[in-house]
Amino acid sequence: MMKRFIAIDGLDGSGKDTQARLIKEKYEKEGTVIVRSHPTSDNFFGNNSKAALEKGGKLNKIIATLCYGGDAIRSVIKYYNKADTVIFVRYTLAVSYLNKVVYVLVYKLVCFVLPVSEYFFYLDVSPEKLVERVQNRNEKEEMFENYDAFVKVRAKAENVLYNWHVIPADDAPDVIFNKIETILDDLDSKLLNES
Repeated sequence: MMKRFIAIDGLDGSGKDTQARLIKEKYEKEGTVIVRSHPTSDNFFGNNSKAALEKGGKLNKIIATLCYGGDAIRSVIKYYNKADTVIFVRYTLAVSYLNKVVYVLVYKLVCFVLPVSEYFFYLDVSPEKLVERVQNRNEKEEMFENYDAFVKVRAKAENVLYNWHVIPADDAPDVIFNKIETILDDLDSKLLNES
């Protein structure tokens, strides 16, 4: 059985959880699937990251970042390679929220330490569409969920996307999934040929 480690990343409102669910449905016919959406709600790190994101301010930005890192590392330790397909919603691109002086260096370090794969997808959505989607959700707004933050973080993310499949994602979920599924099928075919 083929093992896959998939990451779906993008800014808030980009449709990560929706695409993770569609990918899960695709692969659960073939074997076991685990989905971890960060920050998670089943541990200290995930809970504190989420709480800090909802409060705002410089100190909470640092807390959110550190706790997010702890949450993602915990997920790697507990779940990586524990199913036929493991899907992480939000992963290494969270470094785009860090200070512009250090985020590229931190990203390279994180990718050196944590597992990576060819199955990494970045959902690229325009800031205008992100604002629209976030405003239509029935959730408390987080510190990075505004137009200026979307523009700033999106620009920083572009500098570290060299090992990701960038998916234009302003469209409807099924259109976006069709783009992702085409790449998944190609990657699966390549893996099968190599084994």
